[in-house]
Amino acid sequence: MVSGSQYVIVWEFQIKPGAEEAFVEKYGSIGVWARFFRGSEGYIRTELVRDIAMPQRFLTLDYWQSEDAFNDFRKQNLAEYQRLDRELEGLTQQETRLGAFWFSKG
Repeated sequence: MVSGSQYVIVWEFQIKPGAEEAFVEKYGSIGVWARFFRGSEGYIRTELVRDIAMPQRFLTLDYWQSEDAFNDFRKQNLAEYQRLDRELEGLTQQETRLGAFWFSKG
């Protein structure tokens, strides 16, 4: 871990036509995923960005205090994590984890 950094998980989503509004509602900074993650002390925030050239493409950036904080939360809440994933998969055509990164605040 890099001192003063945050662990960021980046996902790419290709959204089904017509599902944009519902996707933003569920995956945005106050959506169901962010509310779920707020159950962890290690969670910081979620950002949702939309591609200007490809409006069906979104990225989510989930900020955590550390990789361990995310892994511990996911392990302890795996059943609910998987349930939410299944419940919302109808909004997307494709979901890809682009990777995990260190975000430096300085």
